[in-house]
Amino acid sequence: MTTGRAAFPHAQAWLRWGLVAVPMFAATPRADTLAWVLIGITLVLSIPLLWGYDAGGHRLAPALPLTVLASTSTLWTQLPNSWASVAMFSTTFFVVLRQSKAPIVLAVAIDLAAITFWATDRDDWEGALPTYAVLAVVVLLGLNRRTRLARIEQTELALARAQTATEEHARAAALAERARIARELHDVLAHSLAGLSLNLQGARLMLMRDGASPDALAQVERAQKLASEGLAEARNAVAALREDAVPVERAIADLLTAYRLDSGARTGLTVEGEPRELDAAVGTALVRAVQESLANTRKHAANADVEVTLGYAAGTVALTVADRQGRRPPDTPAAGYGLRGMGERVALLDGRLESGPGEDGWRIHLTVPT
Repeated sequence: MTTGRAAFPHAQAWLRWGLVAVPMFAATPRADTLAWVLIGITLVLSIPLLWGYDAGGHRLAPALPLTVLASTSTLWTQLPNSWASVAMFSTTFFVVLRQSKAPIVLAVAIDLAAITFWATDRDDWEGALPTYAVLAVVVLLGLNRRTRLARIEQTELALARAQTATEEHARAAALAERARIARELHDVLAHSLAGLSLNLQGARLMLMRDGASPDALAQVERAQKLASEGLAEARNAVAALREDAVPVERAIADLLTAYRLDSGARTGLTVEGEPRELDAAVGTALVRAVQESLANTRKHAANADVEVTLGYAAGTVALTVADRQGRRPPDTPAAGYGLRGMGERVALLDGRLESGPGEDGWRIHLTVPT
């Protein structure tokens, strides 16, 4: 679970950006009009590299790094003795590291076309061979790094699953123990107190029949009252042991963990404001909204990344669930039963629900007074 705004780019992100941007500045002394245009395009489009491949972040759309690659490779063919080749190969490495198979093939094709054009234009195929070799090394390094990161992610996923299993086992053991204690309280203490209260009531009636003193009747009535209060407390203790209320943040985090383990997609929970205890109906509405949203994501956008924001404000609590499909989803002709039920539950709490497609996925936002 993360709290707060997006983190400032770390040192590795700045290095990644520098490998693309610095060669652009180095090429400016020899730049003509076309080169200046290519340098500008590269510098502007390289800025998202600062955040695009952070751990836990979303992958960049393939068009962005491929456009940067096309720009840097074209610049290199115009200024072959500049540092533009560093930017070209660095961008290729990032594409191989994080993109899918099709963008990788396209990136290698762009590089091969640029090198071939350079060799043909200058009739220097012997000089092009080392450049082809460098491209091969860059691709192999990217694939090797990609494989290592995949192994690390699999290890982290296995550890997360093991931790979740351990937590669930401990939780099940705790619930079983609480259920046992609740049964003992109900079967022994509560029954004994109920029997004592009935016996005291019978004793009070017998004393009244026999004309006992008011002090004796008062003592018996006081004892009967204490037995009744103890019985009520015992019942409350049994109910508390069996209810096992879970904070809303923990319940939502558990739903996201289950979705992440099932789909392998990235999930994020951001809590804004100071968390506080919510009414049971409000908490149920929030958790059910996340549950229904994840069910819709599984159905309509399998393996899409999901971000949840829970915001506490004065007198209200807001929930936003957004999936990242990488495209704008089509408008639905009518709300399904799940969304209708969600809207009815929020309306009963005098809240407001908004749902619909966004630029890159489906978004649900609800606000409920507390």
